[in-house]
Amino acid sequence: MIKVESLNFGYAPFRSVLSNISLTLERGHIHGLLGCNGIGKTTLLKLICGIIRPNSGSVRVDGMNPFDRKVEMFRELMIIPEEFDLPNISLEKYARITAPFYPRFDMGQMLGYCQELGVRPEERLHSMSMGQRKKAYIAFALACNVEMLLMDEPTNGLDIPSKSVFRRLLAGYVDERRMVVISTHQVAEVEQLLDNIVILDTQGVALNATTAEICSKLKFGKVSEGDKVIYSESTIAGDMAVMHNDNDAETQLNIELLFNATTTNRNEIAYVFNKK
Repeated sequence: MIKVESLNFGYAPFRSVLSNISLTLERGHIHGLLGCNGIGKTTLLKLICGIIRPNSGSVRVDGMNPFDRKVEMFRELMIIPEEFDLPNISLEKYARITAPFYPRFDMGQMLGYCQELGVRPEERLHSMSMGQRKKAYIAFALACNVEMLLMDEPTNGLDIPSKSVFRRLLAGYVDERRMVVISTHQVAEVEQLLDNIVILDTQGVALNATTAEICSKLKFGKVSEGDKVIYSESTIAGDMAVMHNDNDAETQLNIELLFNATTTNRNEIAYVFNKK
């Protein structure tokens, strides 16, 4: 479990990036971390990994402070950043060197993932394109079988077939012991994977709820007579809205609409989720 309490962080005095962030991320879910540009999604992932230290508040990963850099934590936690640099060696050699840090690493799994993603594990990483390097690192990360996997814009640089394979592999990765946290702007690429949504804004955490909770309290689509509209917008399919789900109607979650509703009408969304 990842638990963040009253966290504040800024890279410079009087320039806050994250303010009063409190949230809990449980195992068994693929969490979507959403927010506008510059809101601090990547910064939050770095704080969870102990790369940077909060100005105030706390982060705990299975009860441990990430900045203590305990082996017990790091063997169960991995981040795939949006941009990264890898040594000029083959993926196979990189895996042999790095795998001892991860007790459940499986070379056979990695080679299987490479085959599905179209990566040659014997090729030098610096000889690969950016997209191929990302696929190589995804194959390695999944084969490490850590309990907490953090991903920052994982589909950036992937071609269309690879995105489809990535979604399938990730859907099979999560079980009751594992969690994945995906920070992304490309919501459509991962929308069907996410079963918990976290939305950050300038005031902190605007929403942290499972998709089941969201669909039980809100409905998405065209407005009918009597509907209580929270947010609406014009689309090529007509006017689409987020509404109170007061009659337990079945609805299909639209994350883009949910995001726009939450950032536009934060107080009303908070009321919906806090009312008894």
